[in-house]
Amino acid sequence: MEEQTTPLKGRALLQKVKELSHLPRRETAKECGYYNITKTGQTRVNLTEFYDAVLEAKGVPLDPDGGKDGRGREPTYKVSVHKNGQIVIGSTYTQAMGLQPGEEFEIKLGYKHIRLVHIDDGLTKAEDAEELQEAAS
Repeated sequence: MEEQTTPLKGRALLQKVKELSHLPRRETAKECGYYNITKTGQTRVNLTEFYDAVLEAKGVPLDPDGGKDGRGREPTYKVSVHKNGQIVIGSTYTQAMGLQPGEEFEIKLGYKHIRLVHIDDGLTKAEDAEELQEAAS
């Protein structure tokens, strides 16, 4: 059984790809360390990981915002109503907004939209802004 090697990155990867240009893509990826050994002992080549590493080594930004959540999906900024009638806002969005557990929101219903208004020290930000405006006059 083969021993897995650490995948090459950066200049070392680009150099190895150049050296192995005569080999098929899968063999090149495997030689650069982009493969896994399955439970049954088969070798699976990770071409997507390999291509991503090559692009990164060439300086091509793939995801400048780091917009993936922990499960490898990219945020779509769309949600669906679940069978139980709930709408879930994922952690990617709450993290992007810097929200902390326990923070509260007021739900404002409109025609075909829902607005969440952050509650800050007992006042919504809208009420807070109105209060500041009144104090300034």
